[in-house]
Amino acid sequence: MGKGKVVVLEERVPKLKEQRRQRANRQLIIYISLFFMLLLGVIYAQSPLSNVSVIHVEGNNHVSSEDIIELSGVTTNTSFWKVKKDEIEQRIKQHPEVKEVSVKKRIPNRIDIAVVERKRIAYILDNHSFLPILDNGKVLTHVKQAIPSDAPILIGWKEGEAIQDMASQLANTPNSILNLISEIHHTPSPSDPRHITVYMNDGIEVSATVDRFAEKIVHYPSIVRQLQPGMKGVLHLEMGTYFKPYETDEGNEKTDENER
Repeated sequence: MGKGKVVVLEERVPKLKEQRRQRANRQLIIYISLFFMLLLGVIYAQSPLSNVSVIHVEGNNHVSSEDIIELSGVTTNTSFWKVKKDEIEQRIKQHPEVKEVSVKKRIPNRIDIAVVERKRIAYILDNHSFLPILDNGKVLTHVKQAIPSDAPILIGWKEGEAIQDMASQLANTPNSILNLISEIHHTPSPSDPRHITVYMNDGIEVSATVDRFAEKIVHYPSIVRQLQPGMKGVLHLEMGTYFKPYETDEGNEKTDENER
C-alpha cells in the first residue's frame, strides 16, 4: 500500500507544477492587462478624446440653449471627467427664469442638461413694451417683446405689493383659465383699493378683487355655460357672484347669485 501511494504522488507532482505555472502565467497576464488599461486610461484622460463633445439641452422654452450652455461653463474643451454636476446646476439656477435643472453625464463624452423654466403668468405694459412676470412675482425688466399671446396683460399696475399678490394669484390659476384672460386692469376704488377689471377673450368683463381671485375665477367656465349664447356683460366676483348684462333692465340683471 505504501509503495502504491508513492507512485501516485510522483505521478501528480509534474501536474501540480504545471497547474501552478499556468496559474502564475494567468495572474501575470491579468496584472499586465490591468497595467495597460490604467495606462490607456491616463492617456485618454489627458488627451482631447476625453473632452465633452455633445451638450444637449432640453425643457427650455424662453431661455435659449446657448444661454444655458454659457451659464454651465462647459465647452468642447472641458474634460468630461472634470465636469461637476452640482456646480453646473448651481450656475444655471442663477438665471431668473430657471426653476429647476438636472445635469447628467453620459459616457463617453455627452452632457445632458434638463431645465424647468419658471412660468410666465402675465405681462406688464411698460412704455409700449411688454415685460414678463414670473410665477414668483419677479418682473423681467431686461426682457421686452411685442404683444404676447401666451399669458394675460397687466395694465395700470406698478411694481409693489399689489402686483406681487396678483402674480401669486395668477400662479395658482390653472392654465386653462389663464388662456381665457386677455387683460387685467388695476382699477382701485375708495371701497376696494385692490379692485381689478378683467377682460376675457370671449368679450365678457369680470369685476373682481385681487384677494381670492384664483379661487373664484376657476368657476368662470361653468358660469358662462349658464348664460344665453352671445350674451355679453359684467361678471361680478367680489363679495357675491352675479352676472350683469350690458343691455338689460335693472330687474333682470342678476342671472347668477351663487355665493363663492
